Amino acid sequence: MEQDIENLWQEVRELSLGTTAQIDRLPAPPTPLQFLRDYVSPNKPCIISAATKHWPAAALWPSTPHLLRALSSSPPVSLHLTPTGLADSLAPHPSLPSPSLCFASAHVAPIPFPQALAAIQSSDLHAGFVAYAQQQNDCFRSEYSALGDDVEAHVPWASEALGCMPEAVNLWIGNGSSETSFHKDHYENLYAVVTGEKHFLLLPPTDVHRMYVREYPAAQYKYSPDKGEFKLELEDPTRYVPWCSVNPYPSPETKEQEMAKFPLYFDGPKPFECTVKAGEILYLFENADQSSARFVIVNVGILKNKKAAATMDPSPLSEPPEPL
Repeated sequence: MEQDIENLWQEVRELSLGTTAQIDRLPAPPTPLQFLRDYVSPNKPCIISAATKHWPAAALWPSTPHLLRALSSSPPVSLHLTPTGLADSLAPHPSLPSPSLCFASAHVAPIPFPQALAAIQSSDLHAGFVAYAQQQNDCFRSEYSALGDDVEAHVPWASEALGCMPEAVNLWIGNGSSETSFHKDHYENLYAVVTGEKHFLLLPPTDVHRMYVREYPAAQYKYSPDKGEFKLELEDPTRYVPWCSVNPYPSPETKEQEMAKFPLYFDGPKPFECTVKAGEILYLFENADQSSARFVIVNVGILKNKKAAATMDPSPLSEPPEPL
């Protein structure tokens, strides 16, 4: 019976996504019909090259002075801080012995953009904190509305294929120390990199059982600037968050233990891997993914729902930004 289930799992995966772990790379944006037929309907990811090079952001966002001028008088932005660079991830439980875990979210502070960018530029694991600027729920059209003319309001071929305009546009700014933990997206996404690059590890929806999703108590980091220290505090009242238990990149010291705990992941088919570079868009269907940044990256994300959905994330700054 177990072998039959594994065979069915493999056949479904191959029928939808093919037999290789390579992501299709298109040399230019597809027609709406091609996008809907070849990628949206079969839930198949793809990378579209030369997709955002015509955006003003492609020329403007690598320049730190432009971002500072545009946002210097804007309202504060949401700066997220963690001790490890892992955003929304599992961490040791603050009051129970190992191996108890909790779901830890970042410390969030509203601060002016120039200070936020300086913190991102200077942060890394050696500094004792990793900073990144982001906020869900349409932050690009609220906190970063001054940059609105730098990108298209939507991706025309995707909007036509999906039959609606974006539900939300989100922005992410971070550096090479930032990493998004393995998680399941409930939206489809168009992730556009303006500068820098972003590496993704992907599982299709048929592999969700390999993530070992379990309930973990929610907690949040509290950061003390005076002491330069983090404290992890559980939410009160207690709230539980369903989250992936698998770390796809375990340390050499814990690798054998992790492989024994999560055999469906480590013994199963290899995840899909890809690196999205400046000017490219990655189409992500509703799936499981983990991502990590290289260089300082700014991402703008456009979200739509499953029925008529797309998400777009541009990322600027392929070189480290100029000093403030």
